[in-house]
Order: sequence, then C-alpha cells, then structure tokens
Amino acid sequence: MTEELDDFELERGTGNVFADTGLPDAEREQLRAVLAAEIGKSLADDSLSVRDAERMTGFAAADFSRIRRAKLKGFTIDRLMTILDKLNRDVRVSVSVMPRKPTGQSYLPL
Repeated sequence: MTEELDDFELERGTGNVFADTGLPDAEREQLRAVLAAEIGKSLADDSLSVRDAERMTGFAAADFSRIRRAKLKGFTIDRLMTILDKLNRDVRVSVSVMPRKPTGQSYLPL
C-alpha cells in the first residue's frame, strides 16, 4: 500500500449517525429510524407483505413500502409507534431529561 492510502484518521461515532453528521433534531431522527427498523423487522419476522400489513393495521401498503426504504418524511414518532402497536408489538419508552450543554450562548443564573 502507498502512504497516501494509509493516511486517514479514524473517529468513533456516537451511535447516532444524525448527530455525527450535524443534522438538526438528531435525537428525533434517530428514534424515527429505530422505530422504522423495528417495523421492518416485524414485517420480516411475521412474513408479512405490505398488503398483509395494510389489512392488519389499516395503514396504507405504500406507507410500509416507504418505511422499508427508510423514506420517513411525514412519519411522526406517534404514527410509527401506532403502527408497531397494530403489528402486535409493545413499545417501551424511557425518557431522560437533563440540561443541554451550552452552545456558546451565555445566560444569567437566577
């Protein structure tokens, strides 16, 4: 190998590709992606076609096709959770609330 090919820096990710690439609302996008992946896994585990899923849930087959292709624009977290519920999946949510790290804005304590 040449020196040119060996010259790279490895950076460990945070586990959230949306945050790692600086996209806005990274946590929300990560959650939507995880829910969509679980929907896809549920369809595969239960050997459901998008038409089967439509009949089972009342959501359009096109929605399942979009979810499988990770085209999640227009899907809210609530909607994805409802789809999982209708696919007979329990969804457990854990919430942690903490102050954000300062982003250069100064504020005065009370």
